[in-house]
Amino acid sequence: MPVQLVGSATMYNPLLLPELREMLAEDDAQGLDEFCRVLHAAVTAEVLEGLDPNDVWRVLSHCDLRRQVEIFEFMSLAQQVDLVEVVDHERLSRLLEEMSSDDRADLLSRMDKERVEDLLPLIAQVERADIRKLLSYPEDSAGAIMTTEYASLPEDITVSDALDQLRLQAPHRETIYYVFILDEGRRLRGIISLQELILARPTSLLSEMMKRDVISVRVDDDQEFVAQELARFDFIAIPVVDSQNRLVGIVTHDDVLDVVQEEANEDVYRMGAVQPMKDSYLETPVRTIAWKRGIWLLFLSIVALVTAEVLKQYDDVPQLELETWIVWFIPLVLASGGNAGSQSATLIIRALATDDLTQQENLWLARRELLVGFLLSLSVALLGFVAGYTWYDLGPRRAGILALTVFLVVIMGTVSGAVLPLAFKRLGMDPALMSNPLIAALVDVFGVIIYYTVALAILGV
Repeated sequence: MPVQLVGSATMYNPLLLPELREMLAEDDAQGLDEFCRVLHAAVTAEVLEGLDPNDVWRVLSHCDLRRQVEIFEFMSLAQQVDLVEVVDHERLSRLLEEMSSDDRADLLSRMDKERVEDLLPLIAQVERADIRKLLSYPEDSAGAIMTTEYASLPEDITVSDALDQLRLQAPHRETIYYVFILDEGRRLRGIISLQELILARPTSLLSEMMKRDVISVRVDDDQEFVAQELARFDFIAIPVVDSQNRLVGIVTHDDVLDVVQEEANEDVYRMGAVQPMKDSYLETPVRTIAWKRGIWLLFLSIVALVTAEVLKQYDDVPQLELETWIVWFIPLVLASGGNAGSQSATLIIRALATDDLTQQENLWLARRELLVGFLLSLSVALLGFVAGYTWYDLGPRRAGILALTVFLVVIMGTVSGAVLPLAFKRLGMDPALMSNPLIAALVDVFGVIIYYTVALAILGV
């Protein structure tokens, strides 16, 4: 059955999945072979998500090994793990040998350790050593996301010889656009682009052409820093070196895109008071989602109970027994401070995530937020005073209590939202841990204290 191509990528899955199921039911070898060859590997992987693992392998059996790997690497990690659970060791070992080193390391890090140890003896010695090395690097480090499939040359050869060697290396390298010049100890000496090699005279020596001031990252650098460096210099790939400046791998732009998306997802989760999830929402088990949300929810509930306890302490204060109007404006006070704090935290966390700020710039950020908080608190306090004096007929003194409280609480929320993420950053922790719900919960506690303290100070005179 011929595969009909359509114009929009978003239409592939719903249109092709029924046709693919029919081909499987009829064991249509020609149609399955065409399905594997015609579409882009990413689209093929997307369509295969609708099948169970055994049917996926039935489809992939109609591809050669290289095409199987190409499609397999476009699948989500969660689906890859499901697929390797139902395939025999021999087939899986061939697949792993052909996979790019960084994708292979990601998959193996998610697999059961005992199964990985059973698989390793079936894999070629060179690949086995590469796997163990990549798995030894800390999670979220440059070493964990790099690939060891890079093009390298010595510096004492001509351009003509370099191009001959690159033709031999190209089939086994992830990218050859950047060629890294190494000495006998594999220390990084320079870099040259493929474009420069093509345009150069065949008799020119690489040592005369290469750039010696190479921008690189350390193997233990955080992956977020690596992504920032690659974006900062507009590289397609960035070399990764060890403590002795030996080249151990490269991080390519496609891996950095994954890192950027992963880090952005983590920040969004944390700012919403949810523990980050490795897989997408639909691929994560309900029990895991409940656990990751429940931890924060229970903690925030405890903070809310503290707010209730603070309110309880003011129940028997004689000066406030007749001031029932105070309760009316508790939502205004808490919402103003919490919202201001959440706004500040969002802006500061985003600034810290996208820019490598110095300590002086961090202080400038805090001062800037304090100024913004002052302007915001004036406007909200004015609104509170006018509403209390005219709409609720509180009189100037009580309306002044409301205005002063809102003024102080908004400033407090703004400063908290700005300073706490900066403090977390200074302590080496993720600023996104200071989530918006947590900021709001803390502001609630201190907002109540400020509100009643102001009221007592003015009404008690």
